[in-house]
Amino acid sequence: MTPAVIRIRSSYLAPCLLLCLATACTPSGSFKITAVPTDRSYEEEIIRHAGPWQSNRIAMIDISGVLMNGKLNGLFSEGEHPVASTVEKLHKAAKDERVKAVVLRINSPGGSVTASDTLHHEIAKFREITKKPVIAFFQDVAASGAYFLACASDEIIAQRSSVTGSIGVIMQMVDLSGTLHRIGVRTDAITSGDHKDAGSPFREMTPEERAIFQAMVNDFYNQFVDAVDAGRPNLNRSQVLSAADGRVYTAKQALDAGLIDRIATLDEAVQVAKERAGIEKAHLVRYNRPLAWAPNMYAEWQNSPAKSQGTTINLMNINLDSRFTSHPQFMYIWTRF
Repeated sequence: MTPAVIRIRSSYLAPCLLLCLATACTPSGSFKITAVPTDRSYEEEIIRHAGPWQSNRIAMIDISGVLMNGKLNGLFSEGEHPVASTVEKLHKAAKDERVKAVVLRINSPGGSVTASDTLHHEIAKFREITKKPVIAFFQDVAASGAYFLACASDEIIAQRSSVTGSIGVIMQMVDLSGTLHRIGVRTDAITSGDHKDAGSPFREMTPEERAIFQAMVNDFYNQFVDAVDAGRPNLNRSQVLSAADGRVYTAKQALDAGLIDRIATLDEAVQVAKERAGIEKAHLVRYNRPLAWAPNMYAEWQNSPAKSQGTTINLMNINLDSRFTSHPQFMYIWTRF
């Protein structure tokens, strides 16, 4: 049986070794302890060699899991900030003159409005400043906010089994007032204004408050439509609005609707990136944290945000703690909730 690996920061290594000796751990035991380097910047890993004397590179950047502005922590895991980690990788690819193009490998149901919008902006800025082509490749799911950010790329390619679309906004709120009344609990809020506690789960929403939130949802929806309209020049605004009713699409349906450019494999997406960059050969690289390892281009990197998330919903890992907080959130996300 392969031993479990526990990674420990160097400052904690000595105490942990003493603890290991005190509990009679041995090299043949079930745990392996390794020190975590102080510098945790992303390192390049070549996952497909293009042959000797080759310097060109295609960088593959994973965007996976729920897109939130915050760390997605898990058991025995520090977690990653999905937006920050993606931007860090884009910056690394931008600074490396050997990187000629980027493939965004997307597997996400979307996330918060701001996280999705931030990534869209960073991808567009990367293309504008570096002039390096960006190819968005969809795997299982690239819906809502994940589709939003993909619209900043040069070309969108989906695997034939992908699910995409879900162009729209959701603001999910809960009314617990009926349940609280049944168990004899009464809440009371002292506010500085009539709408300070709008969206509270402890009372029923008023028609005026619903109109306020609906206007905000409509505003964010129009921003989404604007992004798709700008990123899909083959579609006019009326065609975008027709497709933007919140539904999800199969890859074939998305292709027919003009939401993607082609259906292909990951290998073919890499080839498209090389063609757009005007090169014939290039190493395929990815960026990992120190000590992370992946056997090939299909594997997830070990410190992936998706790895540190909790409950499984719709066959996608979703961190409930991040989404269902005490305050309402505007979301570009495909979910049943």
